Amino acid sequence: MIQKKICMLGGFAVGKTSLVRRFVSNVFSDHYQTTIGVTVEKKSVMAGEQGVLLMLWDLYGEDEFQHVRESYLRGSSGYIVVMDGTRRATLETALALQETAVKTMGPVPFVSIINKVDVRSQWEIDEREIEQLRARGWTVLFGSAKLGQGVEELFLSVATQIMQAVPLSSERA
Repeated sequence: MIQKKICMLGGFAVGKTSLVRRFVSNVFSDHYQTTIGVTVEKKSVMAGEQGVLLMLWDLYGEDEFQHVRESYLRGSSGYIVVMDGTRRATLETALALQETAVKTMGPVPFVSIINKVDVRSQWEIDEREIEQLRARGWTVLFGSAKLGQGVEELFLSVATQIMQAVPLSSERA
């Protein structure tokens, strides 16, 4: 089985840990706990015909006091950028993190998700901004860690993109 490192990037309290927990263990908790440094979880998936062990690096949230260490990004095969639809500021953080990721890792596959679709009426990120992300080439998904909506699709999408990006002959576990 091929092993791939995927980093979870996003602002403070956007739902990165909740998305990982929902995907790996199918659980959700309303009790918020700040990630200190990085937490690594793993789960096997099928990307097409290929089994892939996803090593999910859940990085602490970026804010004005704390910036993601580029060393955490090195060696990643791809990443997920998470935004909180109810906080427009997380969009700006996502844009900055994506630039950092490209600078550090180069053009590796990534997918973005706007979390908290279960409270869509409260969103501050609007359709125009979503279309601007798509115009930049971003894959933008919608999901809810709370309800589990879009979570499997998110991780399978990035795993599939990673597996399509590199010829199998160069892959080794």
